[in-house]
Amino acid sequence: MKVTALIPDDLVLEINAQARGKNLTECLIIALKEWLSLKKLSSLNRSVEEKPLEFRVSASKLRAANRKR
Repeated sequence: MKVTALIPDDLVLEINAQARGKNLTECLIIALKEWLSLKKLSSLNRSVEEKPLEFRVSASKLRAANRKR
């Protein structure tokens, strides 16, 4: 998709330095993908905080089962 956006020069220079893409388009794609990944991780962290993972098998039961093998 072709997009026109007004981005401050200093931000573009910093993105170019950090992303190290071949050109501005590639640098912006790298930056946006990384930002999106961070947002998804943040969302996952919030959901685990709200409802922690529960394990139905205890460590002692797993050890006992492994020793039987």
